[in-house]
Amino acid sequence: MIETYFTEIPTLETKHYLLRGITIDDSSELFSILGNKETMTYITSNPVKSIEEVRELISTYLSSFLEKKEIPWVIIEKKTGLVVGQFRLHKLHIWHQKAEMGAVIREEFQRKGVMSEVLQSLLPFVFETIKLNRLVGDIFAENEGSRKLLEKYSFTKEGILRNTDFDGERFHDTVVYSMLRREYLEKKSSMNLSCSNLHNSWKNI
Repeated sequence: MIETYFTEIPTLETKHYLLRGITIDDSSELFSILGNKETMTYITSNPVKSIEEVRELISTYLSSFLEKKEIPWVIIEKKTGLVVGQFRLHKLHIWHQKAEMGAVIREEFQRKGVMSEVLQSLLPFVFETIKLNRLVGDIFAENEGSRKLLEKYSFTKEGILRNTDFDGERFHDTVVYSMLRREYLEKKSSMNLSCSNLHNSWKNI
């Protein structure tokens, strides 16, 4: 049952990265990411201004985890131990078996294949371990990097929502991509994903 994964945040592992449960102690390192205007270009024009704001965000994430509404991670580079970003399965609904992805990657690690590698472990976790039916990527229309990533992993473009998000300065169209569990199962061999890869890539803390 999916509920069993809400006692402790599971850890996912890839060749170069770990996704481990976010903690308040990550506030300082995440502030250097979430407070960077360039990093947050496709998320908000008003990044966090203090470590205290980050602590409040993390507290919100952890409360949502306890309410079984999201799973929040930090992405750690295994070689250095550096926090290179955060990743959240949010808007998670157990009854409807669906969730949405949210990622922020440190500026110097962008376009380095971090999220491509993360998805190799995340997709089996989502569709084979907790057995969600639907996974969504909702991105700003100008976010070319995320568009290419989602299309690389065979997400389906569902449509464009006009002027749906306000970033503090202007409105943005957003593009909705999704993958269903049956589509994942049909395509996982072409994405080099398998159950055996899954068993090696995650564990409970």
